[in-house]
Amino acid sequence: MSNSADLPEGPVRHASRWPVRGLTAAVFALAGLIFVTSANTAKGTDIRTDSSLLKLSDLIHQRSQNNAELNESAAALREDIDTLAQRDDGSTKAEDAKLKALEKAAGTTKITGEAVGVTLDDAPPDATANPGYPEPQPNDLVIHQQDLQAVVNALWQGGARGIQVMDQRLISTSAVRCVGNTLILQGRVYSPPYKVTAVGDADELKQALNDSTAIQNYQLYVKAYGLGWKVDEDDRVTLPGYSGTVDLHYAKPVE
Repeated sequence: MSNSADLPEGPVRHASRWPVRGLTAAVFALAGLIFVTSANTAKGTDIRTDSSLLKLSDLIHQRSQNNAELNESAAALREDIDTLAQRDDGSTKAEDAKLKALEKAAGTTKITGEAVGVTLDDAPPDATANPGYPEPQPNDLVIHQQDLQAVVNALWQGGARGIQVMDQRLISTSAVRCVGNTLILQGRVYSPPYKVTAVGDADELKQALNDSTAIQNYQLYVKAYGLGWKVDEDDRVTLPGYSGTVDLHYAKPVE
């Protein structure tokens, strides 16, 4: 607060009221322009609750379902083509055997055997740190791409003859990618929990999981914050063959 000694000496000049009134009118005019622009942009809807944004996740899942149906249709057509080709393809028995071996290695034919299944899941919504651990950050409570990749890599390292993530068989060009905690695999979208199934020697597959440094790091978060981790063993599992496209898509320079 100022005292009288701080005030200027001499007569005090009062500002004219006309500039103040003009400024006030300009502020109201600008506010009106903003309201009109906002209304035109939202087209009569609340921008924060625009239905087009709320339905984006529904659109993604719908496209994912469409991709699944197209894959099933493509698989049926491929079976018809293979059947017609096998009627009289002019190949020898040795060539047929070589072709079947290549198809098995490529993952395009189904495979049966003992298997190990791994399930990963986000922590519960009300998860808190167990005693002795720091309070979690949001990223500590969800499954990440690196976690799924660690499981898949360990199973391959353990000698898996075939791997399926969710309901899709992996091949050499499959990419396990996550956006947030949503899995995008070969054009389809999945939410946790995530199931990875591998056909092979169960003991060797489980040992490979235990030996993985990346999975050991994941286990720390399982103990600290309750991330989901479950390993199952089955005597006989059949993995379907990969039924999607095998065409490679890549960027090209603009000429």
